[in-house]
Amino acid sequence: MKVGIYGAGAIGGWMGVKLAQAGCEVSVVARGATLEALREHGLRLIENGETHTVEVKASEQPAALGVQDLVIVAVKAPGMAVVAQRIAPLIGANTLVLTAMNGVPWWFCDGLQGELAGARLSSIDPDGSIAAAIPAARTLGCVVHASCRVDAPGVIAHHQGRGLIVGEATGHASERVASLVELLRKAGFDASASAQIQRDVWYKLWGNMTMNPVSAITGATTDKILNDPLARDFVTRVMREAKEIGARFGIPIEQAPEDRHAVTLKLGAMRTSMLQDVEAGKAVELDALVGAVCELGALTGVETPYANALFGLARLHARARGLYPLG
Repeated sequence: MKVGIYGAGAIGGWMGVKLAQAGCEVSVVARGATLEALREHGLRLIENGETHTVEVKASEQPAALGVQDLVIVAVKAPGMAVVAQRIAPLIGANTLVLTAMNGVPWWFCDGLQGELAGARLSSIDPDGSIAAAIPAARTLGCVVHASCRVDAPGVIAHHQGRGLIVGEATGHASERVASLVELLRKAGFDASASAQIQRDVWYKLWGNMTMNPVSAITGATTDKILNDPLARDFVTRVMREAKEIGARFGIPIEQAPEDRHAVTLKLGAMRTSMLQDVEAGKAVELDALVGAVCELGALTGVETPYANALFGLARLHARARGLYPLG
């Protein structure tokens, strides 16, 4: 199988190495120092104290890599507009696109029922260009439960977790999901199929839509946030709003916010990905994690004063550092 990786960062790089080890022919769209590293040293993964290296075909130009059987998109949400403009040469008549990203994706409403079915979220895909370039019908969603980081260009360190939940963007079971899950298991992932991937996306988002921006604003690790009574109460109120939104569009969450806090606290002093992005001077994915929730609140008639406050403060904080677009 020909597998193209668009976004060879922590998760994309990790998946690329494991799939290459499973016998896939892996190509990577990369640029700058990452492209140079991949061409000179290959794609490297540090796991269980050992470094594994695989040879990959790498280019800044997708056309140089050709049509793939599977394209894994693992970029941060702010980069999706550019991906949509450039991904066409990788996609043929039978190509599957697997999105391994945080937050609400452009295809989220394609798997919902009722009034929101097929709706386009202006916070994610304002002009519809992403959906036009990567239609939901050829897209699978992937919710990642793993911790990886980029140690150097082309060098990924895997820390914990191997969970990948895969499902059709249109929200139903299929044979191609089952086939991909089988391949991912062969590659060493703890992969499972979802009958409605939107449920898994929403459940993961329910926790990280608060921890990420609050940590980005404050510089605090997740344990410090939840051990501060006022910060914890604020986070709880945002989660209650999001829980009501999900119930309105058909994805109820049985847990209470306190149940999720207990799980998060067990992870210890965690530095969220958004905090790391702020410290590295990288664009933050606020729209996919918080802005989309506020928009879904408006669409479902749920008032979101706490989510709005979180989005406004996090957006202002990011704009002051040049990490979020102005106006």
